[in-house]
Amino acid sequence: MAGGHAAARLTAGHTIDALFVTELLLMGTVTGYLAGLLGIGGGMIQVPFLTTLLVQHGMGSELALKTAIATAMATIVFTSLSSVRAHHSRKAVRWDIARTMAPGILVGGLVAGAGLFARIKGPALGLVFALFVGYSATQMLLDRKPHGTRQLPGAGALAGVGVGIGSLSSLVGAGGAFLSVPFMTWCNVPIHHAVGTAAALGFPIALASTMGYVIGGWSLPTSMPGAVGYLYLPAVAVVAAASVVMAPLGARHAHSMNVSAFKRLFAVLLYGVAGYMAWRGFS
Repeated sequence: MAGGHAAARLTAGHTIDALFVTELLLMGTVTGYLAGLLGIGGGMIQVPFLTTLLVQHGMGSELALKTAIATAMATIVFTSLSSVRAHHSRKAVRWDIARTMAPGILVGGLVAGAGLFARIKGPALGLVFALFVGYSATQMLLDRKPHGTRQLPGAGALAGVGVGIGSLSSLVGAGGAFLSVPFMTWCNVPIHHAVGTAAALGFPIALASTMGYVIGGWSLPTSMPGAVGYLYLPAVAVVAAASVVMAPLGARHAHSMNVSAFKRLFAVLLYGVAGYMAWRGFS
């Protein structure tokens, strides 16, 4: 009920001012570039900042977190298309892997978005997000090398992995690359192919999850202008526009720079994000 009152306050007093649009454009620019560079959807960066922006504009913290997660995932629908196009042009997408994992990803994302997401309380969701980000940062920082003879599992196992990636990604608003890229490289898929394939997998994850957020939030007692379920469409439009422009630039740089060194730096940033979200969850 507190989330409903917060939404009502936002309905009464919220206007999409120039500063808010500028902040969303900046966030979309950064996340779009990172989407192309690292094959990520950008949700891990968007969620904490968008949560803070929505709270500052009068929304209750629990509803703000869920709205931020759902909105971030919806932008990944557009960002992933732009990113995967750039990676495909460089023949860096393993479509055989993407096709095999996609059905499981669709099931996991839709079930989690439509069912589990609405039932988990905001503080618990914040802590899950923080743990997920911390785990992802550790994976990037360690950059473990796979065993030389390890290969991808069969089609059934790959589909099962897709269910897990789709479910967890839906809960935290991430495109899944922080799970799919380590998994693929662990199975000796070259890093550039893993990043490009992760970008392709981001689309079914985002599409299924977004549908789930709309279904799961359809019966919310009150809603702000421009919201559909847990989605805040004005933010989706602004962030997606900026990220779609920047994703090809990031993909181009991914094939010409030392991505491993950049990933270590990015991992440090993610630890800060994880700490911030854990603090919000506990407080």
